[in-house]
Amino acid sequence: MMMPMLGLDWTMIILFPAILLAMWAQARVKNAFATYSRVHSRSGLTAREAARRILDSYGLSGVPIRQVPGQLTDHYDPRDRSLSLSEPVYDSTSIAAIGVAAHEVGHAVQHATGYAPLQIRNAVVPLLSLSSSAAMPLFFIGLLSASNTLMNIGILLFVGVLAFHLITLPVEFDASNRALKVLATNGMMTQDEVGGARKVLNAAAMTYVSATLMAALQLVRLLALRNSRSRD
Repeated sequence: MMMPMLGLDWTMIILFPAILLAMWAQARVKNAFATYSRVHSRSGLTAREAARRILDSYGLSGVPIRQVPGQLTDHYDPRDRSLSLSEPVYDSTSIAAIGVAAHEVGHAVQHATGYAPLQIRNAVVPLLSLSSSAAMPLFFIGLLSASNTLMNIGILLFVGVLAFHLITLPVEFDASNRALKVLATNGMMTQDEVGGARKVLNAAAMTYVSATLMAALQLVRLLALRNSRSRD
C-alpha cells in the first residue's frame, strides 16, 4: 500500500543505500576533522594566514578573508569574490583548519582561472533554487491527482537537481586537489601533514558523493512511483 502523503511507501527502500552512505560520510568527516584539529602544523601558520599566502601567490590579493560564525560554514562567494572561514578554522593552526582553508582558496583560484565546471554550477544556481523547491510538490500533487503531466514535470525538474550534484563533484574534487598540491609544494606543510589534510578533505568529499547518490536514487524512486501509479 502506498501512502505518499506520509512518505510511507515501498519505494523508500530505494533510498537506504544513500542514507547509510550519508551517515557514514558525516561520521567520517566529524572524526577526521576532530582528529586533525588536535594536530598543529609545524609552520605555526593560522588557516587565515595560509589562505592569504596562497591567494597572494596566485595574484588574488584583492580577495578578502572574513570570519563567519558556525562550524563548517567555510565557503568562497563568487558574487563578491570573498573567502569566509568559520570561527573554529579562522585562527587555528591545525592541519584540519589549514586544509579546509586551502580547499576554499581552491574555489577562488577556480573562479579566477575560469574553471568551466564552476562557471556552469554558478550559472545554474538560480534555476536550481526553483527546481529544488518545486520538483517534489509538483510530483506528489500529480501522484495524488493521477496527473502524469504534473508527475513528469516534477521528475524533469528533479533531473536538474541531480545535474547540479553531478556538476558539483568535479568542482569539489578539483578544489581539494589544488589545495593539497599547493600545500605540498610551497613549504607550508610537511608531507606527513599533507597526508592528514588529505584525509580531512577526502572525508569531506564523500559528503558530496553521498548527496549525489541520494539525488540519483530519489530520481529512481520518483520514476518507480510514477510507473506504479500508471499501472493502477
